[in-house]
Amino acid sequence: MRLWSLHPRHLDRQGLTGCWRESLLAQAVLAGRTAGYRSHPQLERFRAQGDPLAAVGAYLEVLAVEATSRGYRFDRTRIDSSPGDGAAPDRIPVTDGQLALEWKHLLAKLEHRSPERWQRERLLPAAEPHPLFTVVPGAVESWERATG
Repeated sequence: MRLWSLHPRHLDRQGLTGCWRESLLAQAVLAGRTAGYRSHPQLERFRAQGDPLAAVGAYLEVLAVEATSRGYRFDRTRIDSSPGDGAAPDRIPVTDGQLALEWKHLLAKLEHRSPERWQRERLLPAAEPHPLFTVVPGAVESWERATG
């Protein structure tokens, strides 16, 4: 499961659609609809929120907006709780070390499977975070299992 801290505009088609599917799985786990992945470390930051389903719903909503801007049709009815259902969830802190690790990880993926996107993205000075997250100083997050 990869729930990117990066803004979905950085993701290629495979990354965006994969993130959508995995985020829907995360939502199902948080809602108690599936037994698998219950202890997945990437869910820690959503579980730490006052309303984990609203947080993952806000995350999914941004993915859906990005998909729409590219002409894809992600089924928003699959989002259990979206920001339009009530107050927007608090922004979740993510460390600059985590963002840097994910950026490096994504660029390596893009270089092999989406060279044209890689050519554009690698020239950016830094990655933008997903709007649900706010960047704070720090090392790679304790829940991260990727090596780089």
